[in-house]
Amino acid sequence: MVFIYRCQLELHDSLYYATREIGRLYETEALIHNYALCYALGLVDSQIYSTTVAEEHSYRYFCPEQVPKYEEHLTPLNQQGIYVTPARSLNHSAILNTWKYANNNYHVEMEKTQKNIPSFGRAKEIAPESQFEFFIISRKQLKPPKWIRLGKWMSKAELTTQEVNNIALKTGDFSFSYPLNPLDVMFTHQVVSYDVVNMPPVSLIHNVSIRQGQYYEFDNPNKTEKLRLPAKMQYQFKA
Repeated sequence: MVFIYRCQLELHDSLYYATREIGRLYETEALIHNYALCYALGLVDSQIYSTTVAEEHSYRYFCPEQVPKYEEHLTPLNQQGIYVTPARSLNHSAILNTWKYANNNYHVEMEKTQKNIPSFGRAKEIAPESQFEFFIISRKQLKPPKWIRLGKWMSKAELTTQEVNNIALKTGDFSFSYPLNPLDVMFTHQVVSYDVVNMPPVSLIHNVSIRQGQYYEFDNPNKTEKLRLPAKMQYQFKA
């Protein structure tokens, strides 16, 4: 038995993360990676990855090293049969913020300096009230949180969740316009065409066409055509 949840996010703060860096411009793409959503939903925090309680709590509240551990943190979700898709924008707008900073060598390294050279950068962020949509697939019933935080600024977002009904598992050719993680979908499906969105840590794909793959078919609100979501997706970390 499978449970599928259609989730909608509404931002209550501006959302920022560096999808791409163009000179001094740091741009946020109107997509949210499925890795980021797993952390924001608390699916990672619910797991025990450390050998001692002290180590576990040190990870939750303090990160001593800036080294991603996606494989270590997300692989247990495969064992539980939980998968989160990336989120697409339903509607959004962007804001551009300019920030300035100065040379702080005298403060950081206690060095004397006669120069104070200011510099600047620009951050393109997703504005409050923007809305996103994604899916959670699970072998067990879940109760996602009402509020989550995302991005570099830990921006607040409201989550609305609706359980999907009348799910049918089918096999055949189908297309899926929502964003997907290519490592996860190409491991179990033959993808014949797609568009790429370059972003770290793994570029996403959308407008995907799949040949003779398994999919979940269910009603798509406000549309006569049913939605077909790729089945059996799991977190994969090797191409």
